[in-house]
Amino acid sequence: MAQSFADGGAASPVPKSGRYRWLIVAVLFAATTVNYIDRTMLGLLAPTLGSELGWSENDYGNIVTAFQAAYAMGFLLMGWLIDRFGPKIGYGIAIAIWTVGHVAHGFASSVISFMLARVILGVGEAGHFPSVVRASSEWFPQKERSYAIGWVNSATTIGVILTAPTVALCMRVLGFDWRETFIYTGAFGVLLLILWLWLYSNPRESGKVSEAELAWIEHDPPEKIERLGWGKIVTKREAWAFAMAKFLTDPVWFLMLFWLPKYFSTTYNVDLKIVLLPMIIMYLLSDVGSILGGWVSSKLIQSGHSVNFARKVTMIGAGLCVLPLLFVTGLANMWLAVVLIGIALAGHQAFSSTILSIPPDMFPKRAVGSVIGLGGFMGGIGGMIMAKSTGLVLDATGGNYTIIFAACTTVYFLAVLAVHILSPRLAPVTVESKA
Repeated sequence: MAQSFADGGAASPVPKSGRYRWLIVAVLFAATTVNYIDRTMLGLLAPTLGSELGWSENDYGNIVTAFQAAYAMGFLLMGWLIDRFGPKIGYGIAIAIWTVGHVAHGFASSVISFMLARVILGVGEAGHFPSVVRASSEWFPQKERSYAIGWVNSATTIGVILTAPTVALCMRVLGFDWRETFIYTGAFGVLLLILWLWLYSNPRESGKVSEAELAWIEHDPPEKIERLGWGKIVTKREAWAFAMAKFLTDPVWFLMLFWLPKYFSTTYNVDLKIVLLPMIIMYLLSDVGSILGGWVSSKLIQSGHSVNFARKVTMIGAGLCVLPLLFVTGLANMWLAVVLIGIALAGHQAFSSTILSIPPDMFPKRAVGSVIGLGGFMGGIGGMIMAKSTGLVLDATGGNYTIIFAACTTVYFLAVLAVHILSPRLAPVTVESKA
């Protein structure tokens, strides 16, 4: 007989209560910020490093590809690790690994050594989003979860925005060279690790959550299936619905992270680590998209719409916001390009907040890390393909981004189609139990 991970019954009305769970969001927000500062720093320093070390576009593409490959494989390991040991220990290990990788950039001198540093960074950073979603599934009910994830996801852009002033502070104010900048900013990761191990626990073990807030956190129908192993997860269409969406859409975000500084440098002769306003505008717009996407999805559910309707309608709307990328290349007005790219980034982040909410909708908590890991693996594979193909296209076309941006506008609709085909109702997974 088939058994769902939830009992499927309607939960008794429980009033929303307490705010301690939002402290967990604040910690995850800080963690996401550090994660993206470490991830983005190479992109901002790429023009300097390329000039000093003589990199071609293809060399830089190979370095980015090394990160994507490690990031993809790391998701499989980290997703399992977080489900096995929980987010506290699993994420602590991830933070330690990526901090070592970040610092290692300061000791690199060749394309190969930068690739090795990116590999270590990628393996560690792969533990981030499995931890975020697993922790959110422990601390937030379904009606509120996408909104919480939207706030945490918005910190990805805060990290990107803060990377430029961090680099400027280190290199222009403190007088560090690029090597020292990588080494000393490793302190962010050390402080984050201490903060995480000190503050994080699950709601029942924290000792700081009121009974009323705990009732709100736990008011979803109880899970009858505690855990699904990899052998079961990879056979579920629902897991591949999430994985295919990540494969198609994650590469767009990686493209923006790793090539946007180079795009503005070559197209408008603007160094984004010095002229900060374009970056601030673009990424603040994306923050609005992240939070708004999570809010819309949660609000639709709270208003009585099905989870299936709420998630998919929000994703379609997010995809529409990416279409302005079609009109960016060839614009002589940099500020118009900034606004259009910012709207597209907002669409991506709205989509990302929503798609990250889907695995806890369909899978038990102790399988969420592994499902996110599978999706992250596929997203990393897609990002690796994007990194390599982008380098080759730019070398072949003399740095023209038209084809690349056009491709980015189609993938969100393909992703929604894939999700709908593989999981038409976004229903909780079932397993066959012995009669």
